[in-house]
Amino acid sequence: MPSTRLFSPRNVRTRNWVMSEQAACMTSTLQHEYLKAMGVQCWLVRDGADAGTDDCLPGQAPDRVGQIAQQWQALEAQVSDCKKCELHKSRTQTVFGTGNRDADWLIIGEAPGADEDRQGEPFVGRAGKLLNEMLLAAGFQRADVYIANILKCRPPANRDPSADEVACCHDYLQQQVDLIQPQLILAVGRIAAHKLLQTDIQVGRLRGKLHHYGDTNIPVIVTYHPAYLLRSPLEKRKVWCDLQFAQAVYKQQSAKQE
Repeated sequence: MPSTRLFSPRNVRTRNWVMSEQAACMTSTLQHEYLKAMGVQCWLVRDGADAGTDDCLPGQAPDRVGQIAQQWQALEAQVSDCKKCELHKSRTQTVFGTGNRDADWLIIGEAPGADEDRQGEPFVGRAGKLLNEMLLAAGFQRADVYIANILKCRPPANRDPSADEVACCHDYLQQQVDLIQPQLILAVGRIAAHKLLQTDIQVGRLRGKLHHYGDTNIPVIVTYHPAYLLRSPLEKRKVWCDLQFAQAVYKQQSAKQE
């Protein structure tokens, strides 16, 4: 297996990756087990990804770091108290997002389900476990990426979000994108893909193509939702192809930052 490597620092900010010995060296056997758990029987050898935590390097203004932390705190408070739409009446709690706030990969789903509404974290339960396996197969721990949803509150009976609900939450998600400044967005499922790309094209036709988020240069890769994969396990191979495509795009983005 090729040797692991550190991610390239971004132009927009500097990061210091502090890797654990376990995350630094993922064996091919272990990765194969993750792929097998997804239902993928064979895989291609590729570079691994390293997990790490952020640290402020010399030259990175501490006051800027503090400002960003305050922005996150203020945004989370706004979401927690939000009553812009009727969903606040039926929610148990808002589901803000979770993960590395300086992540290169931003995973975006559609809306919280019953488990997420109860626990206050996106992608938990069976679908969340499958997402974790997908990320591990791609070389990431869950904590390496940031995970969010189009909506911050659960729609009753897990129905599709309405246009008004999406509009009410749009600014929150946009602020998260602005704060994270990811190098890649993985749109998980039909609703996320349609809302992020402003299209109604079927997910199957959006897969395997390079898209971009809004007016930014942030690449968007579309794949199937883990909940769909639980119902249609034969589609897991297609998701593995999507993850390989996302890795290739990500490497190109990282090379541009060198």
